[in-house]
Amino acid sequence: MASTVVKGQFVTDHFATIDGYISSFPEDVQQILEKVRQAIRRAVPEPGEKISYRMPTITLDGMSLVYFAAWKHHIGLYPIPRADDAFEEEIAPYRAAKDTVRFPLGKPIPYDLIERMAALLVTRRQRGE
Repeated sequence: MASTVVKGQFVTDHFATIDGYISSFPEDVQQILEKVRQAIRRAVPEPGEKISYRMPTITLDGMSLVYFAAWKHHIGLYPIPRADDAFEEEIAPYRAAKDTVRFPLGKPIPYDLIERMAALLVTRRQRGE
């Protein structure tokens, strides 16, 4: 299975694993996706993994927590809800929509920020939010 570019976006075939998804991209994008995956996993206690909505998904207690995906020009993370003002200022350059962040390919990816976003999602899940 492979990724192809259609109308300016990567279109992936259906994959059974995150490894399969990542391996379908060019080497430079594979490296970024793996670093994103590891940043999220560092923040999630006993993380699980699956493919959901055709995207890599990190789970917490068996439930989807965060999705990530590669597109032609960016890496997207979903859902990233609003945070407190200080954290939202850090996220703002990457905020693309209500609960979406996009990290442009070709620019440094803030893996530490991704890890902190995942940690926020964990905290909110644990609080029942």
